[in-house]
Amino acid sequence: MHIHILGICGTFMGGLAALAREAGHRVTGCDAGVYPPMSDQLRALGIELIEGYGADQLALKPDMFVIGNVVSRARLSDGSPKFPLMEAILEAGARYTSGPQWLAEHVLAGRHVLAVAGTHGKTTTTSMLAWILESAGLTPGFLVGGVPLNFGVSARLGAQAAEQPRPLFVIEADEYDTAFFDKRSKFVHYRPRTAVLNNLEFDHADIFDDLAAIERQFHHLLRTVPPSGRVVANGLEESLARVLHQGCWSEVASFGSADSDFQARGPAHDFAVLRRGQDEPVGHVRWNLSGVHNQLNALAAIAAAEHVGVAPRQAAQALAQFQNVRRRMELRGSAGGAFVYDDFAHHPTAIRTTLDGLRQRLPAGARILAVFEPRSNTMRLGTMAGQLPWALESADLSFCHTAGLDWDAATALAPLGTRAATAADPDTLLAQVLAQARPGDHIVCMSNGSFGGIHVRLLQGLATAGGAAGA
Repeated sequence: MHIHILGICGTFMGGLAALAREAGHRVTGCDAGVYPPMSDQLRALGIELIEGYGADQLALKPDMFVIGNVVSRARLSDGSPKFPLMEAILEAGARYTSGPQWLAEHVLAGRHVLAVAGTHGKTTTTSMLAWILESAGLTPGFLVGGVPLNFGVSARLGAQAAEQPRPLFVIEADEYDTAFFDKRSKFVHYRPRTAVLNNLEFDHADIFDDLAAIERQFHHLLRTVPPSGRVVANGLEESLARVLHQGCWSEVASFGSADSDFQARGPAHDFAVLRRGQDEPVGHVRWNLSGVHNQLNALAAIAAAEHVGVAPRQAAQALAQFQNVRRRMELRGSAGGAFVYDDFAHHPTAIRTTLDGLRQRLPAGARILAVFEPRSNTMRLGTMAGQLPWALESADLSFCHTAGLDWDAATALAPLGTRAATAADPDTLLAQVLAQARPGDHIVCMSNGSFGGIHVRLLQGLATAGGAAGA
């Protein structure tokens, strides 16, 4: 089959393209501003990439156009279509489908799908679960919205292990909508036998009116889990309790709370795993990750892996070798005595848990400088602007890039006083950080985009400043 993917450089669609190519399909695709790292990965796989969404691509005559959710019926200021190829597909009556639906029909069918859903931690927990299954010799397929460092790729088909009735496939299950013509959440297409509900908060204000609307989508996911399936749910989340109360037809394994099926005892970097009603630990996790959020992610992955036959003790041992995911508190380097990290956090809760986790592992007196870009659709709308002072409490200084915002970041950050600064352009932001940075600082850059390569520029600036100081 020849598929042509619109929006191929997105994390999900790029992973889908890699899976399709591995399965033997001919894959081509297009995007606006074809960009690395996904463009480099795809070209390395022999996938032809086309710049833009020109209607002339209809001449490729693929068997199927696969439409990413970046594509819409929007029009530019001059009245012309923003995506002329999509208009041409509709006009010609050509075959098209969404990415999640194509994946469900051509990759996930016949597999035991383990889907990881939640507002936060999806990428990390999906990567943990895939690594646990890999360590157990089960060779899972996976599709992750990032690059797990243990694997070095974001997607692969995997193989069927002899002891498994079906091949295993681990997927990051996003609640964002599927496509402009299918407004259901992506995860409704995946039909998991093991479903992880990591947490649930309000997000995606551009498509959901309120938290109840997201809870309804999560319940739609539960409706697709078979009776022999397992729903792994965070026992600390009232929102997930409401989702389960709407109806659940499968086994539920809870984690996190004092009365959950899976519990943790000890600090986040070195903790025992307990089962409800048992005094003796069923496993022990010692690793380099920090933060209660990662401890909860680990419990979720362990509970999900048990459903396909991996004992908690074995799963906990595998996590000792887990190397995390690119852009999840990834240390990009050090210069001038300061350390620069790259992190994907963009929701206030994710920002807070990331900074709290770093604070817990730093020595007394070490400073945290938070450099962040409110880039997601929800943050650009200002829906959660009021939560930012709370999110940034663990930082000694905070620097906010304000370009493209519909709200006044300086006003939102006013409760932080002199501990917060804002800048409308990257150069000013960079100068502000460099003026305050000193040896021993930990500078965390947080964005769900490239952030203008600020990590490299910070390291260069710190090295130059350090050299000048020592001259």
